[in-house]
Amino acid sequence: MVDHGTTEAPGDGTVELEIHEVIETGPGQASVAVRCLRGPVFLDAGFTQLSGSARAIDLKLTRMVEYGREMPQLDPVHTALVTLRGEGVQHLRSSARDTGFQVVQGANAVP
Repeated sequence: MVDHGTTEAPGDGTVELEIHEVIETGPGQASVAVRCLRGPVFLDAGFTQLSGSARAIDLKLTRMVEYGREMPQLDPVHTALVTLRGEGVQHLRSSARDTGFQVVQGANAVP
């Protein structure tokens, strides 16, 4: 088991989602099973960093479903099916024993 440290959003507003499974990808979007590592994460959060990759991403969280219900936010340690849209969805991958988990990092949208 990997220790991911604190589950609260750091003072800089960073939010993180750990990717467990990429369910489906399409042109510019992906449905992904995730666990919230730092948050809460709100709809319209933007993600610009992907662990284990130097490739640029620019993803926006457009949908969150937790236990069959649409949710406006995802709190730390909770899991959900989310939709990410934008540049870089093709770089997302499901977790595997030999490669571990990818983490997308970004910030909530400014109201």
